[in-house]
Amino acid sequence: MNIKKTTQQALIVDDEAVIRNGISRALRGIGIRTKSVESGRQALDLMRERHFDFVLLDIRMPDIDGVTLLKQIRSRYPETNVIMITGYPTIDSAVDCIKLGAIDYLVKPFQLNDLEASIEKILPIKHNPPGSPVRSNGLEIDSEKGLIIGQSRPMKNIFKKTLRVAPTDSTVLITGESGTGKELIARAIHSHSSRKDNEFVAVDCSSLVETLLESELFGHVKGSFTGAHQTKHGFFQLANHGTFFFDEITNLTLNIQAKLLRVIQEREFVKVGDQKKIKLDIRIISASNKNLEESIKNGDFREDLYYRMSGIPIHLPPLRKRKEDIPLLTSHFLEKFSRKIKKPVPEVSPEAMEILQDYAWPGNVRELEHTIERILIFEDSDVIRARDLPSFVTERQGEFKMFSEDPLSLKELEKIYIRFVLRRTKGKKTEAADILGINRKTLNLKIKKYALY
Repeated sequence: MNIKKTTQQALIVDDEAVIRNGISRALRGIGIRTKSVESGRQALDLMRERHFDFVLLDIRMPDIDGVTLLKQIRSRYPETNVIMITGYPTIDSAVDCIKLGAIDYLVKPFQLNDLEASIEKILPIKHNPPGSPVRSNGLEIDSEKGLIIGQSRPMKNIFKKTLRVAPTDSTVLITGESGTGKELIARAIHSHSSRKDNEFVAVDCSSLVETLLESELFGHVKGSFTGAHQTKHGFFQLANHGTFFFDEITNLTLNIQAKLLRVIQEREFVKVGDQKKIKLDIRIISASNKNLEESIKNGDFREDLYYRMSGIPIHLPPLRKRKEDIPLLTSHFLEKFSRKIKKPVPEVSPEAMEILQDYAWPGNVRELEHTIERILIFEDSDVIRARDLPSFVTERQGEFKMFSEDPLSLKELEKIYIRFVLRRTKGKKTEAADILGINRKTLNLKIKKYALY
C-alpha cells in the first residue's frame, strides 16, 4: 500500500454485512479507525454524536437511499468527504453523485487498489504539510484572525496566488464585489509576508472626509491649518515597514491620486505644513469593487496610478459563482454565532440549504453572515428549515433570475424547473405533473434522474 498511516476516522454505510466487514478490514490495515452501520438513519444518528473524516456510502439502502443521505451529509457536515459505492452503476447516478459533492464513485465488487486510490484523493486534503496555512476548509490568515473560508476551485486558486505573492513586495490590486472578502485576502498577504511583525494599516477611502484626507494620509505639523493643535502622524507613517491597504481606492480624488503616485514612485512623503521628507518603506495593497478601467475611461482614476497599483491583480468571485462554498460558510457562521450567543449549533435541513445555495447573495459572504446571525437570534429550533429563512431569500425576484447569469443547458433548466414546481406544489406529484404537462410516471423518472428526492 502507498497510503501512509493515518489517524482518520471513517464511517461505512452499507446494508450488506460482507461489504461492511471487508471495507473495515482494509481501512484498519492502513490505520484508519472505522465504524459500520447498515442504514442511513443509523448513520445520521452516529454522525450527530461524533466526527468522521469520510463516509463510504452505499446508494441502494432500505430506508434512506444513498443519494438523499449524501445531500444531508454535505448540508450538515460539509467538511466530511463522501465516497459512493454501488452494485447498480449508471452514468447518470455517477454524474449526479459527483455534482452533489461526492469525492468518488466505486462500483461493487471493487478491488483494494480502487479503494486506496479513492482514499488518496481525500488524505491530501486532510493532511497538509506541517506549518502549511492551507486547511481543508480554507486559508489561514493568522492565529488570531482565523480562516478565509472556501474549498471551491476558484477559491483554492486564489489561495495559491495569495501565498505566491505574499513573500514578495509587489503591489497588489484586489477586485471584487462588496462583501467578497477583499480585506481578508489583503490581511492574509500581509500575514504570510516578511512584514508580518509590523503594522497592517487599512484605510477605507470612502469613509475619509475630503478636507482631512491629505492630513489623515500624510500627517501634519502643529499650526499647519486651523485646528492643527499638535503634530500628528499620518497613516503612511504608522504603516512604515509594514503593509498599507487602500480599500475602495476609486474614492480618492484626482489630487490625492497624484500625491499618492509620487509617494509610490519616490518612497517618501511630506507632512502637511512641513518641508522635511520622510523615507517610506511600505507594501501597498489596494482594493476596489468598481471596474478601474472604466473609471480611467470616465476620467475618475489616473491611468499611471492604475499601472503602479495593479502589479499583481487578484479578482475575488461573487458568492453566486462559488455556490459549493455556501454549506461550508453556513456551517462556519452557525458555529461562530452559536458560541457568541451561547446556543447549541443547529443543523440546516437539505431544503433550506438548497434555497440558500439558489439565492444570488448580492451582498456576498457579508450578506450570508448577517443572515445566519439574524436567523440564530430569532429562531430557537435545533433544525433550520425553509420556513425559518428570511423572506428576501425565499421570495426570490423571479425563480428564473439565472437567465441573467451564465447560460444553462436544457438539462439543467429542466432540473431547476421541476424542482421549482415540486416546491410550489409542496411535493404533490400528481399536481406537479399536471402543471408540467407530463404524466406522473414520467415525473417520477425525472425525479430519479435528477435526484430530486
